[in-house]
Parts: sequence; C-alpha cells; structure tokens
Amino acid sequence: MTDEVSLKQFLDELNNYSEEESNAGGPVSSSAEDLGTLGRVLEIAGSGSQITLDPARLHALQSHRDPSVAMSGQVGSQVKMLVGSAWLIANVRTLRSGQDGTVLAAIDFLGEGQQNLQGGMSNFRRGVTRYPIPGAAVQPVTTEDLRAVFAADDSPHIEIGTVYPTDDIRGALYVDPMLSKHFAILGSTGTGKSTSVALILHRVSQLSPEGHIVMIDPHGEYSAAFKGCGELFNVDNLALPYWLMNFEEHCEVFLTTDGAERQRDADILAKCLLAARMKTKAAEQYGKVTVDSPIPYLLTDLSSILVNEMGKLDRAGDTTPFQRLKTKLDELRADPRYTFMFSGMMVSDSMGSFLAKLFRLPANGRPISIVDVSGVPSDITSVVVSVLARMVFDYAIWSRTEAQRPILLVCEEAHRYVPKDENANGQAVRKILERIAKEGRKYGVSLGLITQRPSDLAEGVLSQCGTIISMRLNNDRDQACVRAAMPEGARGFLDAIPALRNRECIACGEGVAIPIRVRFDDLEPEKRPASADPSFAALWRETGGEQEIINRTIKRWRGHGK
Repeated sequence: MTDEVSLKQFLDELNNYSEEESNAGGPVSSSAEDLGTLGRVLEIAGSGSQITLDPARLHALQSHRDPSVAMSGQVGSQVKMLVGSAWLIANVRTLRSGQDGTVLAAIDFLGEGQQNLQGGMSNFRRGVTRYPIPGAAVQPVTTEDLRAVFAADDSPHIEIGTVYPTDDIRGALYVDPMLSKHFAILGSTGTGKSTSVALILHRVSQLSPEGHIVMIDPHGEYSAAFKGCGELFNVDNLALPYWLMNFEEHCEVFLTTDGAERQRDADILAKCLLAARMKTKAAEQYGKVTVDSPIPYLLTDLSSILVNEMGKLDRAGDTTPFQRLKTKLDELRADPRYTFMFSGMMVSDSMGSFLAKLFRLPANGRPISIVDVSGVPSDITSVVVSVLARMVFDYAIWSRTEAQRPILLVCEEAHRYVPKDENANGQAVRKILERIAKEGRKYGVSLGLITQRPSDLAEGVLSQCGTIISMRLNNDRDQACVRAAMPEGARGFLDAIPALRNRECIACGEGVAIPIRVRFDDLEPEKRPASADPSFAALWRETGGEQEIINRTIKRWRGHGK
C-alpha cells in the first residue's frame, strides 16, 4: 500500500468507517465535550505503530483551552484509542506528510486504562493487553486523561515538578523502583542539573528522614544545599583511615612505575603490607588476615618492615624497588595535603565510628552525607572515591545477616570515575562502581550516577540504571548514548531532549509510571547548591577592595597546601 492510489482508497474506506461508527453511536470522548476524531490507526507493529491524522482537525484544536488537547498530534504529545472497554494511550514519536494531504505519525504505546461510566479513564497501567485494529479511531488526550495516567498510587513517591504541557498535574518518582534498580541524572552544563539533583535528594530526605545517603561531591557545591539536613565532610574533618584501603588501592597510591617494574614493586608491597597488618594486636583476634583486610597498621611498621626486607638482600642493585616504596611512603607522611588520610603516628581502630558517621547509622534526622572531595589532591581523588564506594558495598555484603539498612551512593561527575577508556587511571574506583551497578541491588546498595557526558561513561553502566532522568544534552554522541539506554516506549520523548528548557527533563524507566516530560519545581534559595553561573556583565561593574580580596585569597591558597 505504498502507491498514491491504494493509500487514497484505504483512507476513503476509513472515512466511510468513521461515518458508520458515528451513526452507530461509536466510542465516547473522555471529556464532557465531544472532541471528535483526530484520525485513524493505519498500521500496528508492536510498540511502534502508525496512525494517519487530519491536519485540519489538528489545526482547529490548537486554540483549545485544554493545553493537552491543544498539543494533540505534536511530537511528544499523547493520543488515545478505545479497544473494548480500555483506553490505549500512545506517544507520538514522528510526523511526516502523507501523499494525500494527511499527516502520518509513528506512535509508541505507553499503556492502558479502563473506560469509566463518563467515558473517561481510570486505573492506568503500563503495557498493552489488546492492540487496536487498523481503522480504529484516534482521539485527543485531555488533561483529565493525563491526570488519570500520571496519578501517583499509594506507593512511596516524591513529587519533583509539573508534567508538560499541563499546569497542575504533578510528576512523581516512585522511590523503591528508582533506588532498587539505580538511576542516572544527565544534562549538559548550565541546564540546572545540580539544582535538580539537590531537589530530588531533598525530597527523598524529607520522605525518609532516617535514610542513609552518601554523596560524592567533586566540586564542593552541595554543602551549601544540605547544611540544614545533612552531615558535611571535607579534607578538614573526613579523617579517612589509610588502612581501610585494600591492596589494589594501596598500589594506586604507593606505586610509581609501570610494566614489569610495577609488578615487582607490587609483590614487595603485598609482602610488607601483610606483615604490617599481622603485626598489630587487632590481627590476633581474627583468623585469616589478608592484604585486603581492613585491619589497622602503623605506617612506621610498614616503613621498618621495608627497611628490614631491604637489609636481607645480597646485591645493592636489588634495593631499588624498596627505596622507591619507602621514598613514596615518606612523601605521603610528610606532605600536609595528605593529612586527612595519612595523619599521626598512633592508629586507633576507628572503623566503626567512621562507618557510623559516614552512613548515617543512625541518621538522627540528617540522612545524607556530603563528601566534598574538591580539596583532595588530584592524584589520589579516585582512590578516595574508591575507598568510600567500596566501604558502602562491602558493608552491605558483610551485614546481610543483620537488620537491613539500604544505602544510596550518589556519584556526581560519574564519567570521571567510570570512564569509557579502560586504560585510564583509577581502575580500582572503576571496578567497584561497575560492580555496584551490576550487583548492588542484591545487597541493598543503590547507585545514583550524575554526569554531563554520558558518552564518556563506560559502556554498560548507564544501561544498568533502571531510571534515567535526562535534561538537555547538546552533544550528538551524548544523545545517541541516552537513546540506546532508554526503553523503547520513550523514543518519542528523546527527540525533545535537545529542545528542553533549563530545569526540564525527560524521566523514563522503573521510577515513573510512563515516560514523562517534567518541569522541575523551584527550590528554596537556602536549599540550592553553590553552582550558579556568575553574571559577567553585573560583576564586572563592581569595583573596590581588590587588594584585600587578593591577600585573603592567597592566604587561603597557601594555607591549604594546594
């Protein structure tokens, strides 16, 4: 049916069918007024089907007082069809001109709801039981219909904004499906991503004030947003014990060589590190101790063991790897930038108190920990993030026999830690975040990935996220990456991603009933992150006090050791 004659003949038959159906008292509209028929079903092909629309009818409805009806037939809007006693809701994905002046639209079915006595819809659910047959009438969707579609059920949920194009229908995220299957928040710089992340975490915290959320903040912008309802950690108060690192993380910090030399250095470090862990009293009460066991040890012990092992060697040439390790160890102990991790001669077993304050156990009404790693030296930032992420995962594994305390780990700038380049630095953090993405939900660990460059994320990690919240993405590769990760029914929404306004998003997946386009709520100023773009025009008009600004800045700069 590709040639002009056969298509026209088919459409004539549809029009005849329409008149017969109208005379017979066909399907009723879902609103009090009769909005009529927009067009007909042309082809049914599973999730992606085709309908034909009457352009004159579409044009006439554009001035309708109901914004949902006025949007009828546009890309990203919804239409409905009656099959038996059920209304099928479909999303318009593409539009093109037909050969006889009609409009041909590709649609994706979203779900179905029962027709009620007034002709409206209730009990909407995802998925389709029965498909319409070619020739079935296509009708516009009203705001009342959308209210039934987006109405949140009794499951725990948070409201994040208003569903487009309506003015008052609330967009909801279902907390359990969103967190149990992981989620990702994507958006180019300047789209309001940080404020939207803060909004979602604030709403989750309000719903669960005794929850357990750990957020890795690489720019130090979220401390301002959560100072009232969270615990804030940075290099001044984090006090991350170095002995919590496993062997792989030790290697990333201590080893400075590559290839065969690196393997030799690693073998020496493994032997000496195990001896240092075994030397402490804490090791005596545990059976099998390995290089990975989070048992406290003294840096002085590790240093003296390195010297002793070096003394056992016959030829002077063999001491080079020992000297390298000892030199690096001495550097870490002497450099004030690493004080937050490698501090003090005495070591106490602070693992319990560290986990309690980091994981908010108990939360005491402050369920979120913001870990500001902006002050961490760049060469060990990935190791610090690796230790924190691994603590979350390992705690979940070893506490399986206890009362469960699920933990949400939120990772901002995720493409830094799980990059597409498999040869990039920071393999330890990459491995643990990939493992959490694949296995975390079995143990009650949820992962929230936030990134402006989804195309730079390791393949497979984004696809592990059951809920994707995408703000505007300007890059073609990023858009293609999101398109590949989103479910089939959301493809029509994807075309709107480059055209989204600031603080608008497309949400799809497990956390929403059906894919939705949402305008985020405004967040109170005191709950916003410190991520606003400066106004060059306004700030460049200000003057005065420059020398004092420079002096204070230099003092902070030098005092921080960076």
